[in-house]
Amino acid sequence: MLSYASVFASLHRAGWQRLGLLGLCVSLGLPLNTVHAQPATTRLPNLGDGAELPLGAERRLGESIAREIYRDPDYIDDPVLGDYLQSIWQVLLDSARQRGELTPELEQQFAWQVALIRDRSINAFALPGGYLGVHLGLISAVASPDELASVLAHELTHVTQRHIARMMAQQGRQGPMVVAAMILGMLAASRTPSASGMSAANAVMVGGSAAAMQSQLNFSRDMEREADRIGYGVMTGAGFEPQGFVTMFEKLQQAARLNDNGSFPYLRSHPMTNERIADAQVRQQLLPARPALALRAVHAMMAARAQVLTGPGVDALRAISAQGSASNLASAPVAKQAGALYGATMADMALREWASARQHMARLQALPNLDAPAAYAVRLLSTELALAMGDATQALGVIESKARVLAADDRAGHLLLAQSRLASKQVVQAKLASQDLMLWVNQRPRDALAWQLLASAYELQGDSLRAIRAQAEARAMELDYPAAVDRFKAAQELSRGLAREGRLDRAGHIEASIIDARLRQLENLRREQALER
Repeated sequence: MLSYASVFASLHRAGWQRLGLLGLCVSLGLPLNTVHAQPATTRLPNLGDGAELPLGAERRLGESIAREIYRDPDYIDDPVLGDYLQSIWQVLLDSARQRGELTPELEQQFAWQVALIRDRSINAFALPGGYLGVHLGLISAVASPDELASVLAHELTHVTQRHIARMMAQQGRQGPMVVAAMILGMLAASRTPSASGMSAANAVMVGGSAAAMQSQLNFSRDMEREADRIGYGVMTGAGFEPQGFVTMFEKLQQAARLNDNGSFPYLRSHPMTNERIADAQVRQQLLPARPALALRAVHAMMAARAQVLTGPGVDALRAISAQGSASNLASAPVAKQAGALYGATMADMALREWASARQHMARLQALPNLDAPAAYAVRLLSTELALAMGDATQALGVIESKARVLAADDRAGHLLLAQSRLASKQVVQAKLASQDLMLWVNQRPRDALAWQLLASAYELQGDSLRAIRAQAEARAMELDYPAAVDRFKAAQELSRGLAREGRLDRAGHIEASIIDARLRQLENLRREQALER
């Protein structure tokens, strides 16, 4: 869970006594009855208008919140699930760009990053500056990529329409760290639906106007309708089936009828009004009749992966494993079989029951008529299983069998290949891993996990200077600037020591120059971060 201590500290530093009404809209779990309609005259912010939140300020606000999320133990960077999410997210971004919703300036200024949260609740949320969060519970609950796309398109629209900035401008400007602390407190509240959890989160919002502030921490109904309308266009423009929008609404409406028990915080931040549901149904009726959405094998497998990665208890894992051995599974559609066997293999891996994992994996690999994405997901899981069992040779054999045709944006494949090479403990493999990873981070420098693997590759080669620098870059990509500065200083001291001893070659001098330049950059960022507090 998010650290309440950090929220309290942020509030204290920002001077919480000055808090008034917060005009802040962010998809957080709050009661339905706290949402108030806003005037229909709401306009988009103009850059340079002193009453509005500039793009840069909104980005910095989002970074201050994302930094705490990256430190949260429930933040998870799973390349396989992340790639699946990105396969949906990137086409939605393309659609928004083509429709003119995502302007070049907005695209350049904002982060457009999606974080996975290890939480079983069905939720997603938008943060300032283009940061989004998706709970694993949402991925495991939706029945198709189209339903997942409907949620992501809705949240994307909250960002492209700058709803957060618009709400803040309506209610008056607040200190960025005050707002960040409030968002962190409400994120904590949305993830602790119990009475005690809500009490702790409410305690974060100290001051006489706490109840009033809570009532403002929701998107207005007008903005929800706007996110529905534009999000629907973004989603369908990206090629996703429009039924996904309707069926997702139906799922949430059904949950509301069953008296939401806290597992559906999305219901509280996105109230399922009859008007919104009717609008979605009307849009659907205007389209030609289409067959019901069919379960796809790759989605079934990713949903099963998300379910296991939420970290259920031993009993739940055994139940997931048992689904792969059910007597009637063979008569089920192939997609359902793929999901059950994939989940069973992952559950067995978590339980360290290797014989059962191998059996389920063999059946999964033998399934007929799997399309290319599903077959590739199986190959990646087979690599993970070999790594988990400590068989680096087998892992390399599986992942390298088609390594030369890894797609340029195949993060899971590239990082699993690097992990397999590092697991071999061979210097020659470590050199190959470092070469591939350097190419990767040169094109995608914000990949913290890739930098961490690169540090391990250099350590295995005995290259301490580059290893420490890679560690520093990993911390920087997680927005932990103080830790990054510490590591860069350590690298700087090492490079100077090597130079004094005459052991710094030409390549080492180049590396030392990079370290000096990056240290200056990070020190400036750290100072800016400290001033914002």
